[in-house]
Amino acid sequence: MSLPHSPITALSPLDGRYATKVEHLREFFSEYALIKYRLHVEVEWLIALSIEPAINELKPFSADTIRRMRERITAFTPADAERVKAIEATTNHDVKAVEYWLGETFQSLAEVAAAKSFIHFACTSEDINNLSHALMLSRARSECLLPVLRGTNTKLAALAHEHAALPMLSHTHGQPASPTTLGKEIANVSARLSRATAAIQSVQILGKINGAVGNYNAHLSAYPAIDWPAFAKRFVSDLGLTFNPYTIQIEPHDYMAELFDALARTNTILIDLNRDIWGYIGKGYFKQRTKAGEIGSSTMPHKVNPIDFENSEGNLGLANALLRHLSEKLPISRWQRDLTDSTVLRNMGVAVGYSLLAYESLNRGLHKLEANPAKLAADLDAQWDLLAEPVQTVMRKYGITNAYEQLKDLTRGKGGIDQESMQAFIRTLPLPPDEIERLLTLSPATYTGLAAVLAADVRA
Repeated sequence: MSLPHSPITALSPLDGRYATKVEHLREFFSEYALIKYRLHVEVEWLIALSIEPAINELKPFSADTIRRMRERITAFTPADAERVKAIEATTNHDVKAVEYWLGETFQSLAEVAAAKSFIHFACTSEDINNLSHALMLSRARSECLLPVLRGTNTKLAALAHEHAALPMLSHTHGQPASPTTLGKEIANVSARLSRATAAIQSVQILGKINGAVGNYNAHLSAYPAIDWPAFAKRFVSDLGLTFNPYTIQIEPHDYMAELFDALARTNTILIDLNRDIWGYIGKGYFKQRTKAGEIGSSTMPHKVNPIDFENSEGNLGLANALLRHLSEKLPISRWQRDLTDSTVLRNMGVAVGYSLLAYESLNRGLHKLEANPAKLAADLDAQWDLLAEPVQTVMRKYGITNAYEQLKDLTRGKGGIDQESMQAFIRTLPLPPDEIERLLTLSPATYTGLAAVLAADVRA
């Protein structure tokens, strides 16, 4: 049985279950988008050639013709893309189909029809493809990925500020450790995410348009007097990209590896966050706001499961598997070109899609969180042995012998160290009275160092 194509029969959940959550990525990464960007590059190349004085055989286009060409590409529709695909069915070459579509579509524009031989002039397919992919990634980064990540960080910073002074029991190696504040632990992630998004932003997106093996061979054969490297640099820069002067047939994709690595590192930070919040919900440090009609468990009515954080973690893992393959594979090409990058590049949108899906799930979960001060306070009050650290540190300050060992004997592995027993020990110490009084004012809830200050200072 052959099933009709629809969201319910889609092979990928990105085009099925989650289609509405990532549908705006089709503007950047679909087959339609790739064709449209190819057409944009081809048209801009033709216009750039037309205004080069040394190319006498190609006259400059009128402003009206340039406007009409650009408007036609801006108005490019999925139906137009189907026509390109129909041409490709004959040519068996996707970029050549784009060239033929342009000739066919602009036949009614006299100036363009007369210049038909200059469409795709001196270009190899990768001159068009690499610039198209670069533009796709550039727009997706600036219009989709970074805004969502910055929104996540804005929420994290707000939570850090809101709970900057709310004491919380730390856990190192899964065991109770020196207290912190809930806000400080969120501030840690916010600071990491700020650095990670800056790394994504800082990647220069490169492009080239230098012919079959990167040497301008065809260009010089036709117009040897033109400074083609300078011409190519101007063209690539005018597209809003950074020019790469040294390539083989393909732009080597090193910048893609940098970008995908930066995304994967960001995703790893968020996996860490998802797991920590999942654990804090399990411990009762966070509660989750409920939604009317929502069911947590099919058999246990009381449950409010941390599904947003679980969904986010799972999709981040999928994204990173793809991102790391992309970053490891794409910079490798046999000799001057092989085709292994072509099919892999078609999955950029899948990697970004799973990332975006994860970010949205995380954001949804963050907006449901409510701190549980009572549970946080109760866990701290049960751990007066945590004050072994400040007490032995002050003892060391005054040269008391075996300070660490004394507190170890008092507290390690014994449990049941409460306020009374800890303060009774403090009163026996040969310390100045003011130091004794200061230590007696400490509690697990007040022994948080500069956590509140650090949390309040974090900026998204």
